[in-house]
Amino acid sequence: MMEFPDIRTNLGSYASDLVDFLDRTLEGFFDFLFLITSKSINGIQDFLLWMPWWFFIIVVFLLGWYFRSVFSGVLYAAFIFLIGTFGLWEDMMTTIAIIVTAVLICLVIGIPLGIWMSYSKGFSTVMRPILDAMQTMPSFVYLIPAIFFFGLGNVSAIFATLIYALPPVIRLTELAIRGVDKEVIESAQSFGSSRWQMLRKVQLPQALPTIMAGVNQTTMMALAMVVIASMVGASGLGEQVLVAINRIDIALGFEAGISIVFLAIIIDRITNGAADKFQKHRRVGQ
Repeated sequence: MMEFPDIRTNLGSYASDLVDFLDRTLEGFFDFLFLITSKSINGIQDFLLWMPWWFFIIVVFLLGWYFRSVFSGVLYAAFIFLIGTFGLWEDMMTTIAIIVTAVLICLVIGIPLGIWMSYSKGFSTVMRPILDAMQTMPSFVYLIPAIFFFGLGNVSAIFATLIYALPPVIRLTELAIRGVDKEVIESAQSFGSSRWQMLRKVQLPQALPTIMAGVNQTTMMALAMVVIASMVGASGLGEQVLVAINRIDIALGFEAGISIVFLAIIIDRITNGAADKFQKHRRVGQ
């Protein structure tokens, strides 16, 4: 059997050197990100825990009712109540705080990037292989630089989740803006609309349903990182799954796992319902 030639490129060492360089050069910037992100997570978590449990369940019921149906609202409220009966109420709130923070950061970064890609073919050409790499790289790999820059904890979980969950909202925002009817754009141009006015009053409203689909995908991918992120010290339901694995505790593993499934169902149905609402309003407006 012929062996592969003894050739070593050391590409991995270059990546390690790059991370070391960024850590030394941008230490203050990463400290600032750590402070802002940790305060955001703690603020959202404290607010959710301050809220009475029955009020939170009512909010979930109303969201399910408005975006889906009365039956859906009752079902989602029952799911949340059941998670509380497992003794995982605080863990659920921590998980929601992490997901909300990660998704908000994804939207703040992703939607402008998607708009930029829709306007610039050159930038889109550069970004697409980067987004491909972000989506196809094993999610465990993201935990390594997260620990290096931010240490163990929820902030590292946000960093890893951000890389994994960001591409869908960028791609779908670009697709949505590019997919706006050319006749509508030409009509706006004929009335003397500037590029900013066209984006704000024509393209974004037309593209909103597709952008909402991107928000849904980003949220679900952020939720998918909950268990993986627990390996870098993230608390919440993922941590309970990890504890159950270490202890071989079937009961705890089932309860924490089914709680994540309940959250996934609720978030998916409500965000899809919001996208459907926007689509219906757009059709009525037309």
